[in-house]
Amino acid sequence: MNIQKIYFSLLVVTIFILLKISSFSYAQENCASIEERTGVSTMKGKPIVLLGHEVKVGQKAPDFVVQANDMSDARLSDFSGKIKLIASVPSLDTKVCDLEIRHFNQEASSLSPDIKILFISMDLPFAQKRFCSAADIKNVKAFSDHRTADLGINYGVLIKDMRLLSRAIFIIDKNDTVRYVQYVHEQGTQPDYEAALKILKSLL
Repeated sequence: MNIQKIYFSLLVVTIFILLKISSFSYAQENCASIEERTGVSTMKGKPIVLLGHEVKVGQKAPDFVVQANDMSDARLSDFSGKIKLIASVPSLDTKVCDLEIRHFNQEASSLSPDIKILFISMDLPFAQKRFCSAADIKNVKAFSDHRTADLGINYGVLIKDMRLLSRAIFIIDKNDTVRYVQYVHEQGTQPDYEAALKILKSLL
């Protein structure tokens, strides 16, 4: 590796570290005025506090801005006219999240193209890209909420003091109405696949 490549690699690492620090500071400054919810979820049996607004069936789905693997912005409105399943997870590099995204990736291969499955975590975009490439994830899309925790706050899945997203499933119809919600109680368990897929197929 020549000296220019070394400098470039160091620059990339430095930029991502600065982004992570600035996004953490942004979230900390704004968390004080955000609703706190308890009794919703646990991690390894211990209660966790969730920040943000609870999403309920029948309401208009809140918009959000997250980052794609190429660092470009992505919004809920980018999938207008499609049925959306949004899966928020703590980290793709964990056993349960790995199982979950692989399961939905397999299911998605036989679903209608009108259905879009989006996985959102706090993993950095380049880490998500690496994971999806290694795991051959091609039928679902992964996005990062690391910059402003926009989805985490708007959907009530931001874990206080950890800055991770809790495990949850949201299904949104073509008119952007929420049709199904599951806030998974124990983070170490998988969501109810059967119930989610049944709702997805019923919306076609």
